[in-house]
Amino acid sequence: MAVQYNRLLKKLVDLKMSNAELIRRAGVSANIMTKIKRDAYISMESLEKLCRALDCSVDEVLEFVSEGEGENE
Repeated sequence: MAVQYNRLLKKLVDLKMSNAELIRRAGVSANIMTKIKRDAYISMESLEKLCRALDCSVDEVLEFVSEGEGENE
């Protein structure tokens, strides 16, 4: 299984929130946003911070997909 953060990125657009604003509110490093954009795994601690900052649950920011799914999208 692979992880995708498209839901988080869409949520930021819907909220008209910049990456820098989310980083500030959540208290995470810019490296976390880089990992998110690359669909790399991030720690549960970082996920918790992001969800608290956005007042949402984990399923609103990420989804698990089969390996290879979505690579051509």
